[in-house]
Amino acid sequence: MIDDLAFMERAVANAARIRHSTSPNPWVGAVVVALDGQVFDGATEPPGGRHAERVALDAAGPDAVRGSTLYTTLEPCDHTGRTGPCSHALVEAGVARVVIGVGDPDGHVAGKGISTLEAAGIEVTVGVGADLVAEQLAPYLHHRRTGRPFVVAKLAASLDGRTAAPDGTSQWITGPEARADAHRLRAESDAILVGARTVRNDDPALTVRDWHAPEGTPPAQDPLRVVLGTAVTNARVQPCLSWDGPIDRLLEHLGDDGVVQLMVEGGAQVIGDFHRAGLIDRFVLYQAPVLFGGDDAKGLFTGAGAPSITAVDRGEIVSVDRVGADLRIEFKPGV
Repeated sequence: MIDDLAFMERAVANAARIRHSTSPNPWVGAVVVALDGQVFDGATEPPGGRHAERVALDAAGPDAVRGSTLYTTLEPCDHTGRTGPCSHALVEAGVARVVIGVGDPDGHVAGKGISTLEAAGIEVTVGVGADLVAEQLAPYLHHRRTGRPFVVAKLAASLDGRTAAPDGTSQWITGPEARADAHRLRAESDAILVGARTVRNDDPALTVRDWHAPEGTPPAQDPLRVVLGTAVTNARVQPCLSWDGPIDRLLEHLGDDGVVQLMVEGGAQVIGDFHRAGLIDRFVLYQAPVLFGGDDAKGLFTGAGAPSITAVDRGEIVSVDRVGADLRIEFKPGV
């Protein structure tokens, strides 16, 4: 008996390898299981390339595809953009069954892909591994539903929640493995944002230099750099987008420009402003085995916080992982 969940998990793994290279298109994974049990993998190529379903169909070839089952993490597209509709390709290839993780809320799809498959007599199953897929595609789904980028705040702190010593020194709290993982997060983001004070004080480059894409996948690209305020002309973030207006308008502007995920790296005032405005969708905190041991070191946020315990932002810890000597804690606020 075929194990739908196991093959959907394989499709999710295929998508994870190319997470950094497909935006603003969704990072989708696919698997073709032929009638004789052969298995063929696919994942979305960079913009302008093939979608995951077509990659898997091409890997299998016409003989293996006919009568097969195809697993895809996202509903197949049903419109012509840079490529033709995947739903039509599946019909023409003679696929017998399509198993889908989640539907696509994009207005060009939104159930149309499923309808096309069913109208052609293909058996369609939706919702296998839906929670796993929805978590992997959370930024894309959020962008298509709201028009705004999914905002990830990256933080690094000691065990007692401090980011810098009283004299302002902070490099490096975390170890090289955590820094490389943070650069992976940059590579998965279309834009990265800091405040002008951080640019003046630290002169960060905001590149992905410490992370390398998996073998056989496209190289990682540096994200668009965004500065709240004005960056000096010789700052290492240049060229960048400088923004002096409201941050909610900035999110609308970036969303319209195809920014699916925005990574906010600081400083403490900027992250505090985003948090108080309810604009952060996910926190990623790297916590190092370090103690400052006092109340004079700098904290994760500046500005006013919750006035009482009843007003704190209670959310959900999505994951806790060991990264080198450090911990990586992923937190979803306001659940």
